Amino acid sequence: MRYINYLGTDAYQNIAMDSWLLYNLKPNEPVFTLWQNKKAVIVGQNQNTFGEVNQEYVDKEDIQVVRRMSGGGAVYHDLGNICFTFFVPVESSSQVNFKQFVEPMYNALQSIGIDAKITGRNDLEVDGKKVSGNAQRYAGGYLMHHGTLMWDTDVDAMVRSLNVADEKFISKAAKSVRARVGNIKNYAPENQTLEGFMDALRYYLSNQGKDGEMILTDDQIADIKRWRNERFATWEWNYGKSPDFDFVNHAKYAGGSVDVKANVKEGKIQDIDFTGDFLGVRDWREMKDEFIGQTFSQDTILKVLDANKDGQYFGGITNNELAVLFTGDGDK
Repeated sequence: MRYINYLGTDAYQNIAMDSWLLYNLKPNEPVFTLWQNKKAVIVGQNQNTFGEVNQEYVDKEDIQVVRRMSGGGAVYHDLGNICFTFFVPVESSSQVNFKQFVEPMYNALQSIGIDAKITGRNDLEVDGKKVSGNAQRYAGGYLMHHGTLMWDTDVDAMVRSLNVADEKFISKAAKSVRARVGNIKNYAPENQTLEGFMDALRYYLSNQGKDGEMILTDDQIADIKRWRNERFATWEWNYGKSPDFDFVNHAKYAGGSVDVKANVKEGKIQDIDFTGDFLGVRDWREMKDEFIGQTFSQDTILKVLDANKDGQYFGGITNNELAVLFTGDGDK
């Protein structure tokens, strides 16, 4: 695969670049990128930023907060973390399979002597500890599959950034996270540096260096920077996408957690929002208008969901599980 080099470590720009490439690159064959962010919290598109971020801490530590275009949960990035993205032509979102895109990173890790395993919905583990998480977005015949590789991430900063918690619980939370996640550095050869690790990954993924870099034009780079400034660096996108509604319910399933919020007048849905860490392949908002004006009932919701089942809008969460939320019987 050919690769693209990102423009630096500014999270606003890198998340903008991910999204711009998905909608505008249109490669004939898969393309990959390896990149890094300075300290940042990256929030899933369907999440409530106010509920995911410890605002006092991120303000104090100058940590960027950015909403991405894909689903899944909030993640912490720093310069001990490596990000990767694949841009792949795919005929239909119904054909998307997480495993086929996690496998290249699995194989790359194996190639440099790290015994990784693919587990759960979309994770890579080493020695029973999660070292990578992944998310996807499909648009216009192309799939963006991106994820993280924890090389030497600051776990304390991760916990403090993502949890609004009393100080007395911080050390306990950090200990719990350390038990579940791992840094690849601890399993790599002793003389392996982060830079050397990224070079090794790039060498493997680029067909042992045979496939070269794809250079973007000055106009393309200028447009990416415009996307950064007009959307991904704005409060309206990163926080303003977390509206309040009259009806609220929550449940956690094997396929992820989901919250539904709806404004209902005279028994009809006036507005609706789904948030959570579910791994939708396509943006559920594509079918949002189909909910508006419908009777607020489980049966009506199920009809809308079943009519759009091929879109994989909520990943592994079933339509029946979602519809039950509208009875008020969710796990609040």
